Amino acid sequence: MDLRYPIGRFERPAQLTPPERSALIDTIAATPAALRAAVRGLSGTQLDTPYRPEGWTVRQVVHHVPDSHLNSYVRFRLALTEEQPTIKPYDEARWAELPDAKGPLVAESLALLEALHARWVSLLRAMTPAEFARTLVHPERPGAPMSLDTMVALYAWHGRHHVAHITALRERMGWA
Repeated sequence: MDLRYPIGRFERPAQLTPPERSALIDTIAATPAALRAAVRGLSGTQLDTPYRPEGWTVRQVVHHVPDSHLNSYVRFRLALTEEQPTIKPYDEARWAELPDAKGPLVAESLALLEALHARWVSLLRAMTPAEFARTLVHPERPGAPMSLDTMVALYAWHGRHHVAHITALRERMGWA
């Protein structure tokens, strides 16, 4: 198993059908509960264990997911209200080194993720196919606009990817 990509790398879909989109939105809706279950019962020492050599700790992963998904939620809103906006990137590695990303407030990050996803999923379920076709530009990939369909697929993958980091570590370490 590739410890960095336990569910494989993200594969950008060409286009989503309505049932595929709906399934991805369901995955995003399930992410907070899946992340909460992945860390349930872990001790402070276990939370401070890297999920792979030279990787983030479980605690940093838990804090990273709402950081990342909050940025994505804002990007969705920008793409829905502006014509092909260029989004603001952030340095996730540096964010993971900030005191709150290494701090003990795992429960608060889980609660933030739950509230954020409730709002985000409400927006996603209300969007039209034309709105999912809207695009945004990442400044590191200026010639490759991303549709909101692609973003839905990316963030459904992203949540599963990080939950798998934790569950794979639990399995390797025998942390039932």
